[in-house]
Amino acid sequence: MEVTLDKRYPIAAGLDQAWSVLKDIHATAGCMPGAAITEQIDDTHYKGTVKSKVGPSTLMFGGDIEVLGLDAEARQLRMLGKGADKSGSSASMDLTAHLEAGETPGSCVLVGHAVIVVNGKLAQFGSRLLVPVADVMLGQFASNFSTAAATVRAPAAPTAEFHVAQVTGIPVAHPVRPANEINAFSFGWSVFKSWLRGLFGSRA
Repeated sequence: MEVTLDKRYPIAAGLDQAWSVLKDIHATAGCMPGAAITEQIDDTHYKGTVKSKVGPSTLMFGGDIEVLGLDAEARQLRMLGKGADKSGSSASMDLTAHLEAGETPGSCVLVGHAVIVVNGKLAQFGSRLLVPVADVMLGQFASNFSTAAATVRAPAAPTAEFHVAQVTGIPVAHPVRPANEINAFSFGWSVFKSWLRGLFGSRA
């Protein structure tokens, strides 16, 4: 059985903040309820697990994730996930997600297109149950993603203080650059990683 989902979620963070999360597969996976990356094979291949409750059944999928494309200019991620559980159910998801500017400064929109194929016991539930479950999971993912993106400190706009110097009797403005500038992105990323470790720790 195949299900196609097209979703748009408002994100309470700027494009650069949201892209910092989306381009990091570990961070993105950490936003999905019940998901975890267990091993990184190389730059584009990972192993992971997803635990999900569908109707009366709780399913634990183990499988592979492949990053098919990462476009920084378009702020787009494409990935393919495949997995199976012990009951014989299997599922795959071909996901394309990208970011668009929001209606207000400091906001953006997460746009996703996913093709999900399920087989075995899981397919018996039908789209009437699977689609609402997927909607709830993706809604929780978007909420977690928005929180994670907002935690990443937005890059500061270039600023400069000016002083006036006398050059041949004519006042000329020269920028004064502050010494020992703090790298705002590195600081924000450190805060985000601490938050992520706390999130995984709470699930353990």
